[in-house]
Amino acid sequence: MATALPRRELLAGTAGLLALGVPQRVLAQAAARGQLTIAFPADVPTWDPNARTLAAVQSLYKCVFDQPLDQNPDTSPRPGVVTAWRWRDDGLSLELDLRDDVLFHDGSRLTAEDIRYTFFERPRQPVPPGGRRLDTSFLWRRLSDIEVPSPTRAVMRFSEPMPSAVAWLYFLASFVVPKAYVERVGTDAFAREPVGSGPYRLREYQQGARIVLEAHERYWGGRPAIPRVTFELVRDPTVRVAAIEGRRVELSVDTPIRETLRLASVQGLAARVDPTADIIILQITNRGGFADARVRLAAHHAIDKAAISRALYGGNAVPISVPAARGTPGYPADFEFPFSVERASALLREAGFGPQNPVNITFSTTNGFFPNDFDLSRAIVQMWRRVGINAELETIEATTYQERLRAQTLHEATIFQWGNAAGDPEMYGGYLLDPNSIFSAFKAPDLAEPVRALLAETNEERRLAGYRALHRTAVERGYSIPLLQGVRTVAHQQALAYEKYDTGHILPHRYSFRG
Repeated sequence: MATALPRRELLAGTAGLLALGVPQRVLAQAAARGQLTIAFPADVPTWDPNARTLAAVQSLYKCVFDQPLDQNPDTSPRPGVVTAWRWRDDGLSLELDLRDDVLFHDGSRLTAEDIRYTFFERPRQPVPPGGRRLDTSFLWRRLSDIEVPSPTRAVMRFSEPMPSAVAWLYFLASFVVPKAYVERVGTDAFAREPVGSGPYRLREYQQGARIVLEAHERYWGGRPAIPRVTFELVRDPTVRVAAIEGRRVELSVDTPIRETLRLASVQGLAARVDPTADIIILQITNRGGFADARVRLAAHHAIDKAAISRALYGGNAVPISVPAARGTPGYPADFEFPFSVERASALLREAGFGPQNPVNITFSTTNGFFPNDFDLSRAIVQMWRRVGINAELETIEATTYQERLRAQTLHEATIFQWGNAAGDPEMYGGYLLDPNSIFSAFKAPDLAEPVRALLAETNEERRLAGYRALHRTAVERGYSIPLLQGVRTVAHQQALAYEKYDTGHILPHRYSFRG
C-alpha cells in the first residue's frame, strides 16, 4: 500500500499521475511483466547522437547507440564494439580492432567503415543552410583520416598528437551510427527514426514527455533482462519524488537530496546519493557587472561552498576550488580558494561597490536539471547580496544554456553541471578554459597558448601537471568559479536490482528485477 502523503505532495503526486498518464495499477502490472518505467529529468536535444554534447542525456543515447569503448562501474575503459586498441610508435596512429558480430537495429553489420563514417566523414560534411555543424567536428578536429584495412580493423590517423583520443572513444557524442542507413534516408530522417546498435531500439518518442525502448534481440552484449523500458520525462523534481513514492515508476533519477534520504527509509524503496566525476560550476563571462576581475573574484570568495553542501546535499557534494573533481589527475591537491566575506567585501570596495551601492548582474539557473540546482542558485544569490552583488535570478532550460553558449550570449553567471565521465583533465579545463573551444564561456586570450600546448602534450606527467597549473591559474585570475563535485541521486523500488556507475549513467540494460 502506498504511503499517505501530505496535501502538498499529494497534489504533486496527482500532477505526476496525470503527467505520466499511466494508472498505478497498469504500471504495477507492467513491472510484473518485466517493464521498467524511469522518471528522468531531461530530454535529448536531438536523436542524432553525434550532434550535441549534453552530458545529462548520455544515458538516453547509451540505450540506443554503442560507443567504440565501454566503461566499468569505476569509469575505467573496457572493450565494447572495439575489442583492443593500441598506439603506434609514431604517436599519431591509433589502431582499433572491432568485433565481427555487432548488428545495427536494421540487421546490417557494424564494420570499420561505420567507424570511419562516424568519426571522420560525417563531421566534415558541408553544413546545410540554417544548420549547425556536428559537435564531433570540433572534438575530432585533429583526426586527419581513418584507414580501413579490413571490416574489423580501423587505424585513426592524427595531424597532431591527441593524448585523450582513447578517452573520447567512450565520452560525449562518440556514438557509432550506420553509414548506409544515414546516407540512404538523410540526416533529418535519421534523427526522426534513429538506428543504432545499442541494447534497445527506439519504439516511441513524444518530445518532452516520453521515450519508449524495446530490447534489441540480437544485441552483441546479450539481450537485456528487461525487455521494455519507458523514460517518463519529468522536469519537476517534486513530481519525480511523488512518482516513485506512489509506485508509479520503478526508478526516479535526480531526486532532491533531502527527499532521497527520506525515501531511503520508506518501506519497499531504496535510495542513494553518490558522488560523480561531474562538477557544478558557474559559467561566467566578462560582460556587464562581471567585466571587472575584482568583482568576479569577490563573487567567488563570497560563496560558502561547504555550508551549501551541508545544507542542500547532506555534505555529499564535495566543494572544489578548481574546475575539476577532487581526486582526478587534473586537481591540484595543494590549492584551496578560500571562502572569505572579508576578501570579497574588500575587492568590491576597491571596484567601487558594496551593500549600499551593489553591482547588478543577471544570474541564470536551471530548475530540476540536477539535484537542488535552483535552491543552490538561490543560496548563492543571498550570499552575494550580503557583500554587495545584486543578482537577478532567471530560470532557463538546459537547452537554452546550450544555445546561449554557442551564440556567446550568456549573462554574467549561469549555473551548470559539467559532465566528465572520463575524468581526464582535458575534458575539464581543456574545453572549459580554451578560448577557441565551443564549450568555453569565458574567452581568455592568455590561456589559448597554454591550452594548445597541453592538447598536444604526449608526456603524461607533464600533461597532468600542466592541467593542474592551468586550472589554478584560471581561478586565481577570475576566469572560472567552480562550486561542487556533482552527485547522482536515485530512488528505486527494491524489486529492481540497480547497478551504480561512478559516471552517474543510468543503464537499464544492466538492471534486472529480483525474483
